[in-house]
Amino acid sequence: MSAYASMQKDANYIDGTWCAADGGDVISVTNPATGAEIGTVPNAGAAEARRAIAAAEAAFPAYAALTVTERGALLRRLHAEIVDHADALAALLTAEQGKPLAEAKAEVLSSAAYVQWFAEEARRADGAVIPSPWPGRKLMTTRHPVGVVAAITPWNFPSSMLARKLGAALAAGCTAVVKPASATPYSGLVWALLAERAGFPPGVVNVITGSARAIGGELTSNPAVRKLTFTGSTEIGKELIRASAGTVKKVSMELGGNAPFIVFDDADLDAAVEGAMIAKFRNAGQTCICSNRVYAQAGIYDAFVAKLAEKAAALRVAPGDEPGSEQGPLVDMAALAKTEELIADAVERGATVAAGGGRHDRGGLFFQPTVLTEATADMRLAQEEIFGPVAPVFRFETEAEAIAAANDTEYGLAAYAYTRDLGRTFRLQDGLEYGLIGINEVLIVTPEVPFGGLKESGLGKEGSWQGLDDYLETKYTCVGGLTG
Repeated sequence: MSAYASMQKDANYIDGTWCAADGGDVISVTNPATGAEIGTVPNAGAAEARRAIAAAEAAFPAYAALTVTERGALLRRLHAEIVDHADALAALLTAEQGKPLAEAKAEVLSSAAYVQWFAEEARRADGAVIPSPWPGRKLMTTRHPVGVVAAITPWNFPSSMLARKLGAALAAGCTAVVKPASATPYSGLVWALLAERAGFPPGVVNVITGSARAIGGELTSNPAVRKLTFTGSTEIGKELIRASAGTVKKVSMELGGNAPFIVFDDADLDAAVEGAMIAKFRNAGQTCICSNRVYAQAGIYDAFVAKLAEKAAALRVAPGDEPGSEQGPLVDMAALAKTEELIADAVERGATVAAGGGRHDRGGLFFQPTVLTEATADMRLAQEEIFGPVAPVFRFETEAEAIAAANDTEYGLAAYAYTRDLGRTFRLQDGLEYGLIGINEVLIVTPEVPFGGLKESGLGKEGSWQGLDDYLETKYTCVGGLTG
């Protein structure tokens, strides 16, 4: 029996019941490290989505009426379920997604931390009493759950991305319909199991797998859904925004990134290299906030590239469940082919391969950690999200040049820089057009801070008090006739 067998659910969860797709169709789920089938999940569509929405709509009044103390208690039990089963959940995540087991365990515990945060933050969803300009009147605002929430989650962080959405929605008093990615459905379905064990009433949490277009079409068009939250590509995000316009839904979008990683001459070079390794090669480069473009100032360029290439070449590439694995496989053959295309384009335009550059000797979906030198702005990887273990290093001369190059993209999610100059730190904070900025740090995401991008990287924030705010509506009430 696998380490995650108790966590693997092969059915949808609608209104407190585990069920198959109406037609019995299934989707095969494979381990990207081996190609072996893990299992099958329902290939559901619009009809199942309608039932899930109806269940969430029916459950909403009673769940929204729970006190913050009662909702907080449910969320704390959910947090405990995640922590108690963290090893099995991590093994399940690694099996279907491919990342090293240590990274998977960290993601699971991050998921638990978001649930705990929102369990506590629910108490602070308060309104205000506003000083009245009129005699005999009281003016006040109150906060209320938005209603049924539809959440569409990605394959690269299938647990933590859902935690940010579902934790906030449940804390606010909303009910939810979740559509996980078909490549990693088990890490989404297991949340229904965990919520069931934690005591959430039927209909509050519903999870369905299947056709992204059919299910997404129902989620965006159904008027009972009052909010849509999505993490994924900018292209799909734009489609979902357009589709949600007909019913004027509230939307939160965490979309694509093209993160710059800037190393100045005065930086601690060893710290910058360590940061670049984490920011680039975590999850095989398949993260929306990983560094996509590395900029090194001319004075330290050669030394930085040499150290980075040496570190990249030494990474242990192996299946995520092998001891010592540091980089797992890419998610599918399309991702591997895209990575090869971007490298070929860069080399054709003058880049040099300093480390890696091709498929790994392990075969399958494994790819060598790659460092490219003398990258230039005309290469595809300067504008396209790489989503693979490739670090192109650009050369720059001045601070102004680096900031301009970093901002030369429609994206604005995350940016990183290494410098010892305090004044430059604040100039970067002002000048970089990004929602998340790390100076001399790359592990910057935690439940206490807002996560979200600028420009075409998204709308809204996840985490912090702002993450809860996106699941609440504000009502203003004026009470008159109070004079004696």
